[in-house]
Amino acid sequence: MWDWFSINSIWFLTGAAIIFILAIVLRNMFKDKVAKLKPDQRDKKKNKILSRLLLSVIYISVAVIMMSFVAIVLSGEEVFASITIESIQEWLLSHGIIILAYIAIAYFIYRIAKAFVPRIVTGFVKSSGRGRHSKSWFERRAKTLTGLMVWIVAIVTGVVAFFLIMEELGLNITPLLASAGVVGVAIALGAQTIVKDFLGGLFILMEDQYNKGDVVKIAGISGEVEDVNLRRTVLRDLDGIVHTVPNSAVITASNYTRDLSRVNIDVPVAYGENLDRVFGVINRVGREMATDPYFSKLIKTPPQVLRVQNFGDSGIDIRILGDVHPSMQWEVTGELRKRLKKAFDEVGIEIPWPRVKVFQGENKKEEYVECESCSFSNPKSNQFCGKCGAELQSHTDDQPQPES
Repeated sequence: MWDWFSINSIWFLTGAAIIFILAIVLRNMFKDKVAKLKPDQRDKKKNKILSRLLLSVIYISVAVIMMSFVAIVLSGEEVFASITIESIQEWLLSHGIIILAYIAIAYFIYRIAKAFVPRIVTGFVKSSGRGRHSKSWFERRAKTLTGLMVWIVAIVTGVVAFFLIMEELGLNITPLLASAGVVGVAIALGAQTIVKDFLGGLFILMEDQYNKGDVVKIAGISGEVEDVNLRRTVLRDLDGIVHTVPNSAVITASNYTRDLSRVNIDVPVAYGENLDRVFGVINRVGREMATDPYFSKLIKTPPQVLRVQNFGDSGIDIRILGDVHPSMQWEVTGELRKRLKKAFDEVGIEIPWPRVKVFQGENKKEEYVECESCSFSNPKSNQFCGKCGAELQSHTDDQPQPES
């Protein structure tokens, strides 16, 4: 068994090293993803199992690396005869340390970016939007730009470190760079939609059309923005469905939560109600909500009557308007409807529902008169016969007779 392991130890060493690096990367990504979730969205049992699984993979891969290294050193036959402790030490001193330094520096730059970019971006966002936007906008904008900047730093640092390592291993990177340029042009020509996605994402982020946490409507889909980058926007709707929308498909972006939101509802009342009295009740309910200990933190201007909006089929529609903090319009609107219903019931204001009035005429039996000329039956209300045109006897009898 050991002989077989010794013969294939170089492959075990390579595979274990790759698995070790992937496990480290996946574990860090998993931790970051869990940290971003809300407490009620975290599955503690599942997260604990996955964390332990990745940690076990890391420990096993380290053990395989150490065993493979020992097998290579102890082997003295065939291809392993040239692998000695001295040759390994020489390679590590001349190349290995430099490669490890490249990896360490790239990782260090990534960690620095992850730690300091949020502070830099937050300061920049506050200085550029001071006095024009709400606090929630600052938080969402900073979060969006931070994710984008950290992603760009990670990609650039990784690519640079990769080419430096390839050069240290003795590979000529000039043909590789030329090939990468040709491949890039080919991809750009063959994947124009992806290029449009990146350009669209660039304009979305530069123009601040929406950020993480905003409620928007794009490409006919409404939902909360869970993620946005240069290629796509991820939305989650009220049903919990996650929609991934390419940025090239965003023609019109409707943002429901920029700086402020608005309560905008129509309340119907019966035609027989006194509108001045109704307006007073509505405005009173709006003022009470604005002074409520909880809802006062959500409301900017109390909901109040704007105008008589429409004469409906069953009642008069009254438009109510009020400004609230971003994303709070649905909660405030629901509470306002609830309080208006209670207030209307207390003072006897009627909220109408569709009604239909049916008028049924009297069912009278029609009487007929026979024409003396042609014996044709005509309704008694006719003055002349419908067949021959002669004057009917019933109308002749009804005419007043001259006095003698």
